Amino acid sequence: MEVFFPIAPLSAFVRQYLIIESREPVVNRILPDTSLVLSIRIAGKVSFLSNDHPLVLSPFTISGLRKTNRIVGYEQNTSNILVVFREAAARAFINEPLHELFDQHVPLEELGGFQQLPLLAEQLAAAAGHRPRIDLVEQFLLSRLQHEAADPLITAAIGHIQAANGVIRIKELATSLYISQDAFEKRFRRFVGVTPKQFAYIAKMKSVVQRASLKHDMATIAFDAGYYDLPHFNKDFKLFTGQTPGAFAKDPSVM
Repeated sequence: MEVFFPIAPLSAFVRQYLIIESREPVVNRILPDTSLVLSIRIAGKVSFLSNDHPLVLSPFTISGLRKTNRIVGYEQNTSNILVVFREAAARAFINEPLHELFDQHVPLEELGGFQQLPLLAEQLAAAAGHRPRIDLVEQFLLSRLQHEAADPLITAAIGHIQAANGVIRIKELATSLYISQDAFEKRFRRFVGVTPKQFAYIAKMKSVVQRASLKHDMATIAFDAGYYDLPHFNKDFKLFTGQTPGAFAKDPSVM
C-alpha cells in the first residue's frame, strides 16, 4: 500500500489516495469509515465477498457510508486506487443524493456526468508509475469539481461528533447549533449521506476499535462508549468488525 496526498485545490475535498497492489491473491476485512470512497481498478479484479456470492466491483466504483464490515478479495496482480474523500466533501463531485449510496457500491458510470470513464481507464493503464496515475485522477476530479463551498454548520457538527467520539445527543447538538432537530437531520443527510445518528455511530465504533487495538480494557471501552450492557456492545462490535471483542483482541485483522 502506498499513500499520496492531494494537491492544494483538492485538499478540502480529498483526505488521501491509497494505491493497493497485490502480487498474490489477498483477502482483507475493511471497516466502515466516515468518508465515501471512490475505487479505481487499474488491473486485476476486486470483489466484495459474502456468504451468497462475490460482488465483483466495476473499474470505477463509489462506495457510500455503511455500518458493517466488508470482506474484500484482491486477485493475483491486482492494482487499485482508492480516493478517500473528506467528510461531506463527495457532494462537490456527485449530483445524486448521497443518502441513496448508503451501504451501496455503485458503478460510477451509473451516476450523472461520468461519461469519459473509458478514456480515463485507458490513460491510467498506460501511465508509467503511480505518480502519473494520481495526476490523472486529480485532473479527472478537478474536471468534476463543482466548487461547492462546505456548509459551515455541517462542518461544525461533524467536528463536534468526532470530538465526542460519537457519544453525543443529536437533539442537544442541533440546539447548540441553533437549528431545529428536523431541519438539522435533513441538512446533514443531504451533505454527508447518512443521518447524524448514523454518522455518530460510525464515529463511536471507530473510536472503540482504535482503543481495542491498543489493548484497552473492553469493559471500560464499552462503558465510555455509552453501553450499559455487554451483550449489546458485543453485538455492535461484531457487526462493525466481523469479530467478537475477544477474537479481535487476539487478532485485529482489519484495515
